[in-house]
Amino acid sequence: MKSFDIPTYYLSPLISRIKAFRKKEDRMKKDFTPTLIDLIDIRFHIARHFGFCYGVENAIEIAFKTVSENENKRIFLLSEMIHNPKVNDDLKSHGVQFIQDTKGNSLVDWSEITSEDIVIVPAFGTTLEIEALLKEKGINPLQYNTTCPFVEKVWNRSSQIGKKGYSIIVHGKPIHEETRATFSHSDAFAPTLVIKNMEEAISLKKYLTKEASLEEFEQEFKGRYSDNFNPLEDLEKIGVVNQTTMLAEDTQAIADYLKASMSEIHKLNEDTIKERFADTRDTLCYATNDNQSAVKGMLEVDADLAFVVGGYNSSNTSHLVELCEEKLPTFYIKDSDEMESVENIRHFDFHNGQMMSTKNYFPTKRPLDILITAGASCPDIEVEKVMAKIAELLGLDWDEEKLITQFSLT
Repeated sequence: MKSFDIPTYYLSPLISRIKAFRKKEDRMKKDFTPTLIDLIDIRFHIARHFGFCYGVENAIEIAFKTVSENENKRIFLLSEMIHNPKVNDDLKSHGVQFIQDTKGNSLVDWSEITSEDIVIVPAFGTTLEIEALLKEKGINPLQYNTTCPFVEKVWNRSSQIGKKGYSIIVHGKPIHEETRATFSHSDAFAPTLVIKNMEEAISLKKYLTKEASLEEFEQEFKGRYSDNFNPLEDLEKIGVVNQTTMLAEDTQAIADYLKASMSEIHKLNEDTIKERFADTRDTLCYATNDNQSAVKGMLEVDADLAFVVGGYNSSNTSHLVELCEEKLPTFYIKDSDEMESVENIRHFDFHNGQMMSTKNYFPTKRPLDILITAGASCPDIEVEKVMAKIAELLGLDWDEEKLITQFSLT
């Protein structure tokens, strides 16, 4: 796989050595057991896969290269580069301005953007409407395009099956930048609908069977379907794609349910189901799959608590939290600064979208087994800082050089 030139201050010598060691031992990526760092009183169990994925590293390389090569130009990002506050703040410190926030609200008026400016497309991609707007201003939207290749793969697959007469069901968060972009690209080729979860997929069945009306559909899925989408006609042939950071197993479950429903309704078998349901398994993101599988492997450890590190608006990170929460106390933190003391931690409740504080969050038992992972947009150095902070708070030494020697590559 291609290597990228990213700022060294995002890297951790320890995490880099651990990842290289695990890759050497498990080149086929079939071992999802965590890596152990044993400090006697604390045992850290680090997920097999976490941190910057291919798409994130690609975006960071392009963005920082653009900044360094264009010191005398104004540089804008359509929205956050990725969902990590450290990276976005670093870009802002280099003079990069954000045109919109993550929900699409304006931060810089479009009238201020000229053909002399540079506009970077973030890793989530953007809509065809914004691409057209940039072209009208004399800006090539593809010149500084950091859209993740795996997001583009979803777009390409949507257009392929759309051209064959299938309507597209997008499993995603409707207000997420990536989902908005995917909807726009899919909508250009096929009637498109965004659904959030399995409950909505189950509800969709009554429209597949034509037992519910167009009026009910318009109320239930308001603002999430193509213009003139008619569920009584446009659900005759469907395919399911996803926002790449959703839980892969959830997307697959939704696809399996809708496939079974189409088979039941139209009396189809495995040989004939393709007449009504397109196979889109190849659109699931490898990094999302690997990180989620690594968390499941990590959860096989009998641990006391878990820390998940990443931006609070990061969809892929929130799903790692969701998996951990099913088994043990879990703290979702953006960085080590959220651990204010051994008595208090600030952490994010993504279910309710608000910060929380928890007192005396470390159990008193020793040794203490702690699970650690991070989202795909989280720098490795932030993960090491979290472990070092935990060791400091609990009165233990954190000797990076000594720890590195445990993972010999010879």
